[in-house]
Amino acid sequence: MNPNNHLHDGASPRKAPLPSSSRPGTPAEVVRTVVSRLLDGYEGKVAVRLWDGTFAHGRSDSPCILLINEPEVVRELVLHPDLFRLVEAYLAGRLDLEGDFETLFELGDHLERQKLSPFANLDLARLALQLPRPRQTREEHGHRWSPLKGHRNSRDSIAHHYDLGNDFYRLWLDPEMVYSCAYFASETQPLAEAQRDKLDYLCRKLRLQPGHHLLDIGCGWGALAVWAAKHYGAQVHGITLSEEQYRYATERVRREGLEERVTIELRDYRDLPVEPRYDRVVSVGMFEHIGLRNFPRYFGTIQQLLRPDGLFLNHGITSDSDWKPTVATRFINRYIFPDGELARVDTVIKAMEDAGFETLDVESLRPHYAMTLRHWVRNLEAAKEEAVAATSEATWRLWRLYMAGCAFNFQRGGIGLHQILAGHRGAQAVPLRRDDLYRTA
Repeated sequence: MNPNNHLHDGASPRKAPLPSSSRPGTPAEVVRTVVSRLLDGYEGKVAVRLWDGTFAHGRSDSPCILLINEPEVVRELVLHPDLFRLVEAYLAGRLDLEGDFETLFELGDHLERQKLSPFANLDLARLALQLPRPRQTREEHGHRWSPLKGHRNSRDSIAHHYDLGNDFYRLWLDPEMVYSCAYFASETQPLAEAQRDKLDYLCRKLRLQPGHHLLDIGCGWGALAVWAAKHYGAQVHGITLSEEQYRYATERVRREGLEERVTIELRDYRDLPVEPRYDRVVSVGMFEHIGLRNFPRYFGTIQQLLRPDGLFLNHGITSDSDWKPTVATRFINRYIFPDGELARVDTVIKAMEDAGFETLDVESLRPHYAMTLRHWVRNLEAAKEEAVAATSEATWRLWRLYMAGCAFNFQRGGIGLHQILAGHRGAQAVPLRRDDLYRTA
């Protein structure tokens, strides 16, 4: 009789420490012992199941189940506790997950708080050495990563993130192809409606009028440019560095019959003629690529492009601290945004005011982004087969991991989303009251 058969029913294993003279012999027994010690005192919602179907921690009805598909993964975790080794194990399918992915990140909090003695760490290392060596070297999961250095905002760095293919993004974004925080009226509002509400809210904040010339920096797939032209009569100039987005947005403008009112260019904002020719400037989800040291040039350029009575709205992700080297920032820069940096909202406002802007309105949409990301994760999970066909298994896994982790951090407040409306210092560019922002869309 196998003494571990009861674990198939989801019962938690006993955590009694084993003396060195009675070390477990099989890889599964060793892994159960290691996991039990690492998770001693953890009472969260994550369970750990092994390749043989037994549970090293938690129950089968847990909302989140971490699957260890190979004992080598635990050897790596103990002997080389490196985030990237674990990420690559997940990308290669050596680790997997069932249930609510976002819950997994609660486990990280426990591991960060856990303080093991040198003796306990040595004991774990002795156990880990009993496990097989990895059969798979790093980055053998069929996907190559090529992190770029510095904050160049170049086409290469943009392509790394955005040129995975329009078919991939179409699988999990809304029909408007909006890749930024939605604006929800309630937790039950569909994503598509919330994204249309966000597009309209941006136009209302900008007090767009027919004939206004609007510059959309980082226009993405053209959703806001088309919305502003169709519903507000604006003349829109959208620019992007992504060739995939440029092709899609250009075709969309043609399909909508808006060629005379919307122009899309594959252009860097730094290459625009610097003269005050725009009534409104908007940047949605783009300035995260700028880099803190480039804020003076970015905001200074926009200040020169904006007419004296114009308005500028910057919609972007912020951090509770400037972009310090952490596990999370290293992950983002290696796998997702090669030149991405986030800043505190006060850092952003100061940089805007140093460039000559007056801050007119600041609004946090942090909870809205957590909700948006959860919609995206669910859509991506539901479209796994199509996403893998459009890119790769590793890409699907990476984006599932990335977006679930972002949702977790938005929910607990480590990162935020702020819309900052500004104008030239001393200009009266907005009404005395904000009533017009909340009229029925």
